[in-house]
Amino acid sequence: MKVILVNGSPHAKGCTFTALTEVAETLMENGIETEIMQLGTQPISGCLGCGSCIKTGKCFIDDVVNVFLSKAGEADGFVFGSPVHYAAASGHLTSFLDRVFFGKSALFAYKPGAAVVSCRRGGASAAFDQINKYFTINNMPVVSSQYWNQVHGNTPEEVKQDLEGMQTMRTLGRNMAWLLKCIEAGKKSGIPLPEREPKINTNFIR
Repeated sequence: MKVILVNGSPHAKGCTFTALTEVAETLMENGIETEIMQLGTQPISGCLGCGSCIKTGKCFIDDVVNVFLSKAGEADGFVFGSPVHYAAASGHLTSFLDRVFFGKSALFAYKPGAAVVSCRRGGASAAFDQINKYFTINNMPVVSSQYWNQVHGNTPEEVKQDLEGMQTMRTLGRNMAWLLKCIEAGKKSGIPLPEREPKINTNFIR
C-alpha cells in the first residue's frame, strides 16, 4: 500500500514539509510506502473548466498536475499539505487541487484523504476545512487525528517544538495506516465497495 503526500508550499524543506515528514515516517513505521511530492515554484494555472481531462484522463496543461495524476491511480491514500496564506491553502495547492479533482471522482473514490496545514499563528482551521472539501465531494474517507491536522511555527525548528502538533501528525499517520489496512482486509474478505447511483445534478435556476 502507498500514500502520496503533496507539499503545497513553495519551500521544499520548510514547515509544511516538516509536518508531512512526521506523517510519512509514521506511515512507513506501520508498513505503508510513502512518497512526498513537492509542487515546486513554477506557476500552476487554475482550472479552466474546459473538460478536456474528462475525455483524456489528463490536463491539457502539461505540468506537475499530470505528473501527480500519472501516479494517483496506483496510490491507496493521499495527504495534501499547505502553509496557511490569508486563512486559506496556498494558491499553488488550490490551483493544483482544482485541476486534479475536476471530473476525476472515479480516480479518488473510496481512497482515504487527509489535509495538513502549517501556520505561524492563525487561519489554520479555515485552510484545513477548505482542503477537506475536495475529499467530501469525491466519496473519499477523511482521515482524522487527535486534533485538527495542524502545526504551528515560523521555521522547521519551531514546528518541531510544537509537540502537540507533531504528535497530531504521528496520530494521523497511524490512523491512516489503520484505515488502509481495514480497507484492504475488507477487500480480501469480499466486502464490495458501496453501490453508486447514477449522479443527479440539480440546477436551481431553470
